[in-house]
Amino acid sequence: MKSAPAPATLAVVDMGSNSFRLEVGRVEGDQIYRLDTQREMLRIGAGLDDRGNLTPEARRLALACLARFAERLAGFPSSAVRAVATNAFRVAGNARSFLARAERTLGFPIDVISGHEEARLIYVGVAHVLPSGTEPRLVVDIGGGSTEFIIGRGLEPQMLESLKIGCVGMSQRFFGDGALTAFAFDEAETAARVEIEAIARDFDNGHWRDAYASSGTALAIAEILEQNGMSAGGITPAGLARLRHRLVAAAHMSRVKLAALKPERAPVLAGGLAIMSAALSQLGVSRINPVGGALRLGVLYDLLGRSVERDARDATVEQFLARYRVDREHAKRVAEMAVDLFRDARADAPNAATQQLQRAALLHETGFSVSHTGFHKHGAYILRNADMPGFSSGEQERLSWLVLGCRGGLAKVESMLVDSEFRAQLCALRLAVLFHHARRPIAPPRLSLKVGSKIRFGIPLGWLRRHPLTAHLLLDEANEWRTLGYAFPAPR
Repeated sequence: MKSAPAPATLAVVDMGSNSFRLEVGRVEGDQIYRLDTQREMLRIGAGLDDRGNLTPEARRLALACLARFAERLAGFPSSAVRAVATNAFRVAGNARSFLARAERTLGFPIDVISGHEEARLIYVGVAHVLPSGTEPRLVVDIGGGSTEFIIGRGLEPQMLESLKIGCVGMSQRFFGDGALTAFAFDEAETAARVEIEAIARDFDNGHWRDAYASSGTALAIAEILEQNGMSAGGITPAGLARLRHRLVAAAHMSRVKLAALKPERAPVLAGGLAIMSAALSQLGVSRINPVGGALRLGVLYDLLGRSVERDARDATVEQFLARYRVDREHAKRVAEMAVDLFRDARADAPNAATQQLQRAALLHETGFSVSHTGFHKHGAYILRNADMPGFSSGEQERLSWLVLGCRGGLAKVESMLVDSEFRAQLCALRLAVLFHHARRPIAPPRLSLKVGSKIRFGIPLGWLRRHPLTAHLLLDEANEWRTLGYAFPAPR
């Protein structure tokens, strides 16, 4: 499916657990050059109450920040902006309701991305600022609420992991009162090592040649080590040990005096140091080099790829078609009819909605690999829970609902039908599946579809008389919609 020409300027909003950032980049050919960066240290990851919800104060600060970002993004087309939210919004119990308001404030959709998707995007960003090469390399990114580990070659990540340890959470848990003791550091590093130990076998120094650290935490630690004479370059275990000694000697964060330590970084320094020390120890890293790029640049390049038909989501769909042994030709026939019907039903629908339906149609039989009986239920489970590079959590959920509702009773997706766009997508998909019940190429007649509170489906009666089974299935389909209160007159 063809996309519009790549915009000359792209922007990303990164709603991290430690900070919110806005980055704007200029596109020149296949390269992106940074134009503008705004950062606000909100530490949303620390703004969760005892029940795991974002506190009113955290929500207020976040919305105020997004309002400021919205002013900078005024006039940007939706295709040129992507907003992503990370760990704090993956775990907050009230994230869904907050994000609805946040989207209205920002003026653009917000994607909550999984840990694996965050790791993939981090690697894409880092790979674009490193020299090209074929040797495997390790990238570690310590965020506010999670830490990502990636091994890749060139521009392609090969192994991805995301652990729920971040500098905000660690600092809160072990150094929340500002006290810096050897015991607290031992406890924090042990907790981090326990988490990293689970992935150490796949990420230790036998699997890569060079190691890079890409987060703000890593860049801050590296600068502190170098400017205070604790390391000649990069981050080393010896340098981290010297930094730990200085912090313990100060006894409290308020008394720490270090060159290059910025006030906004101080509250999360100890937690980040503990994670970095544990990572180097567990993975056998003798030196890790700080590097720019990371998530925001990765999102920008991913966004550019979507504009010039290198969309990572399409590559994922191809992988799923192969992995789950989907009948490609049948899936393509269903997808083609579903898209045609949807375009007829919703001529004003955004291209993203059409692409979403096309992908759901291609993947609607993913669950056949589990069982032919109830395949739509199995497929919905797979699409909701599998790692799908390029897709946000919300996009996966939408695909899952479409596949779940592609056949059988509609009651199971009734809650989603209040969304008029989803209703039109699902109706088009169900009709396309119905018409291809024989799983062979067909020459369908001229069809028309309009979907609102009333569904109007046009088909020549002569064709229906020559295809009695399809006519019978259409009557059953009309009854399903009428049962839920959606008028569906007899096809005409």
